[in-house]
Amino acid sequence: MDIFERIQQNNGPIGELQNIIEGNFAFPKFEGEISNHIFFKDKKLVCWSYNNYLGLASSKEIDEIDAHAQKKWGMTYPMGSRMMTGDTFLHDEFENNIADFIQMEKALLLNFGYQGMLSVVDALLSPNDVVISDEQCHACIIDGIRLHRGKKLIFKHNNIQNLEQQLKAAEEITQKTKGGILVITEGVFSMSGAQGKLKEICDLKAKYDFRLLVDDAHGFGDMGQGNGTVCAHGLENKVDLYFTTFTKSMASFGAIIAGKKEVINYFKYNLRSQLFSKSLPMPIVYGLNERLKIVIKAHDNRKKLFEITALLQDGLKKRKLLSSSVNSYITPVYFNIKLDDVFSLQKELVHNHGVYCSVIIHPVVPKGVVIFRLTPTSLHTKEDVDRTLKSFDTVFKKYMR
Repeated sequence: MDIFERIQQNNGPIGELQNIIEGNFAFPKFEGEISNHIFFKDKKLVCWSYNNYLGLASSKEIDEIDAHAQKKWGMTYPMGSRMMTGDTFLHDEFENNIADFIQMEKALLLNFGYQGMLSVVDALLSPNDVVISDEQCHACIIDGIRLHRGKKLIFKHNNIQNLEQQLKAAEEITQKTKGGILVITEGVFSMSGAQGKLKEICDLKAKYDFRLLVDDAHGFGDMGQGNGTVCAHGLENKVDLYFTTFTKSMASFGAIIAGKKEVINYFKYNLRSQLFSKSLPMPIVYGLNERLKIVIKAHDNRKKLFEITALLQDGLKKRKLLSSSVNSYITPVYFNIKLDDVFSLQKELVHNHGVYCSVIIHPVVPKGVVIFRLTPTSLHTKEDVDRTLKSFDTVFKKYMR
C-alpha cells in the first residue's frame, strides 16, 4: 500500500476526530495576554489551560527582560551548535546558577525538553541495560525508551510494590547481560496530578542496584523553595539525574539535565540532539538567567499558587470530582462518558459559562477515560474558582446522569 494512501485511511486516534475537535480543544487559537483570562472566539474566558504556574508569562518584568535581550543580541547570536561555535559565558553562568539552586553538582543546558529527554535516555543506555519507567511517564520519556535496544519494563503508576517486582526481573536480566538498571519517574505527573513517590523509590536503593532519573518539568519553580520536587523531599543526594524544562514556571524555552560532574560531562559530548542542533539564542539564555533570579525569590507567587489550588481542589472534592491521590496543583477531573458528550460538555463550558480547561482523550489516557484538566496559577482568583465550580455544578451534572 502507498504510504500516503495508508495515512489517508487511518489518521490516528486523535486525527480521526479532527473535523470535530480542531479549533475547539485541539489547536485552539487564544488571544490576549497569557493570564488567568484569555479571549477565545471573541469571548473572554477563565483559562485553566496554561502551565504558567508562577504567572511570569506576560508580566511587565519579563517583557522588559526579553525586550532588552532582543535589542542587544537579536535571535541569530550565537551561530552554530554549542560544541562548534555556539558556546557563551552566559550558558556557563546559567548552568552554574541552576545547579546551585537545585543542589546538584553540575547541570547542562539543553535546547528543548522533548528532544533533550529523548537524547538523554538514548545516550545513557546500552543494549545490555534495563530501563524501568512509570506507566504515566511523559511521551518524551516513552519515545526515548523506544530508541533503547535492550529490555524495557513498565511499573504501574506510583505502585512501589509493582516497581519492586520489575526491579527483581531486571536484576535477573542484568545478571546475564552484565548491564545496569535505570528507573525513570516524574516529580509531578502532568495527567494524574500526583507527585512521584520519590522517597519510596530511593529507599529501594538499599535492596537493589539501580540509577534514578527524575523528570521534574512540572515541579521546578513551584515545589519546595522553587528548586523542585527532589529538593522539596530532601532527596538531592539520592536522585542520580534531575531533568526539568523551562516552558512551565519559567515561561521560556530549554531544559537541563543535572547530576554528578562526570556524568554531565559525558552528556555534554554525547547528546546527539545538542551536538547536531543550533545553540539556544542569546536572548533565551540571558532570559533564563534573569528568570531564575525571579523564581528564586518568587515566594509570594508560590504561596498564591497553592492557596488558589486549595480553593479549587477543596471545591471539587466536595463535589466528588477529584481523586484523593492528587497532591499537586495539577487538577484532573476524570469522566467515563461518550466522546460526543465530551465535545458538547466542553462547548457548554466555553459558550455558556465562560470557562476553558484542557480536555485529554485517548491515546494520552486509556480508552474510555476523559480528563478535564485544570492547571491553577498564581494569577487566578477566588472569583475564577467560584465561577468554575458553579459551571461544573450545572454542566457536569447534566452529562453524568
